[in-house]
Amino acid sequence: MRAVRAVAPGVVALDDAARPVPGPDEVVVRVRACGICGTDLHWFHGTMALPSVCPGHEIAGEVADVGANVRTLAAGDAVALEGIVGCETCPPCRRGAYHLCQALQVVGMTIPGGLADYVRIPARHCFKTPRGVSPAVAALSEPLAVAVHAIRLAPLADGARVLVLGAGTIGLMGVLAARAAGAADVVATARRPHQRDAALRLGASRVFADDDRAALEAFARASPVDLVLETVGGTADTLATAIAAARPGGTICVLGVFLGTPPLSAARLLVKELTLKGSMVYNRRDGRADFEVAQDLLTREHARLESVVTHRVPLDDVARAFALAADKTSGSIKVTVTTEGASA
Repeated sequence: MRAVRAVAPGVVALDDAARPVPGPDEVVVRVRACGICGTDLHWFHGTMALPSVCPGHEIAGEVADVGANVRTLAAGDAVALEGIVGCETCPPCRRGAYHLCQALQVVGMTIPGGLADYVRIPARHCFKTPRGVSPAVAALSEPLAVAVHAIRLAPLADGARVLVLGAGTIGLMGVLAARAAGAADVVATARRPHQRDAALRLGASRVFADDDRAALEAFARASPVDLVLETVGGTADTLATAIAAARPGGTICVLGVFLGTPPLSAARLLVKELTLKGSMVYNRRDGRADFEVAQDLLTREHARLESVVTHRVPLDDVARAFALAADKTSGSIKVTVTTEGASA
């Protein structure tokens, strides 16, 4: 089968690899679509360590092979995959917090990922996708579950006002998830016009330019913000913006992956008595996995989510896919790699 290898910053190659075989509690999934994530772009740009295995963790496809103990899935089932694998035995895993597993494995970083024809994963990390949802949109289950987790963690009260900092894929999923959870108003920031337009399509009532902090803070003074979702990370000063925009007693949820130590006014955090929470991917709480909630949203919103997938690129042309994803002037939001013509 074909599988991508990260050769060096800015360089990916397509290799031949053995098709995986499932263990007793595992499935092998024939990949149909795998999105390129912002985290992938960090190592592509050389600001994170290269993955030692085939990359890619936004994965959708169909079950090809089933392990002997698997009863919940069958060959042919359309599925989306969580991008982490817990040990299932440590205390966090046993209470459903497998995202905090003491031996956490990360798909596409420490275990082989989805930029390949086939991928192997424990069946418990696979979720059936709704009928009628394209593989490219089903692969959005992963970033959508990230946003769902933050909203459930906050938590979001009905009628709340939400600010989403950033209109990349995670930010756009945050807009959609906040609206679905009962937010009365959702505003966002965006760097580029096509990101602004996408945020408006997904439910934002207003989108500010990400460098117009004065206008955003004026809006926040007039319309207090209950919850801020920070989705930018990197080297941005968005924590300072979040603290300035949140109402006294409000909550800030950090989803963005910061590459350094961002500026943060501890004095303003204290005086406004804000709650600052980190939000780490997804888990299972109150009897439901965040991925299950994401499937409910896909059922209702898959038509609108089609517009988030701006580019579909064949696996054989994966270098072009990364170039498109890395260049936002291309109009890209979500670049998805497809595997039509999968090899054995």
